[in-house]
Amino acid sequence: KKILDQNPDTAVLLPLHHNPKVRKPLQALLGNDSRIFLADPLDYHLFLAVIRDCTLVITDSGGLQEEASAFGKSVLVLRTVTERPEAIQAGMAVLVGTNPSLIVSEANRLLQNSNSYIQIAKSPSPFGDGHASKRILMASLAFLGL
Repeated sequence: KKILDQNPDTAVLLPLHHNPKVRKPLQALLGNDSRIFLADPLDYHLFLAVIRDCTLVITDSGGLQEEASAFGKSVLVLRTVTERPEAIQAGMAVLVGTNPSLIVSEANRLLQNSNSYIQIAKSPSPFGDGHASKRILMASLAFLGL
């Protein structure tokens, strides 16, 4: 909510966990804000489209750090340690832990400073370029003499 208060042109999409112990408090806290869209978990294709079209990802998910970097998106990682240090080292992700002030300040830096955002968007993904399957196919065909 603090991020939204400081960025009036920003909205949030928050897919909710099915567990009511997680879901209900978030619905109670965030459900009445017109710029917060609470949703059921997204199927994978819609999930990728949302990442492609968003500006910033805030997550504690390791896999999401990889997917967001493939689209050149900034990621704030709500952890103090990640098993994906490549994104941190590449400057595409920032470990912010659970400190609200740090989360808000880093989100504001990325949302309000176009140079920071552009630098990340232009950075190559440390997890590959998305063309591995084409290279594997070509190598397999060459190996088979086809």
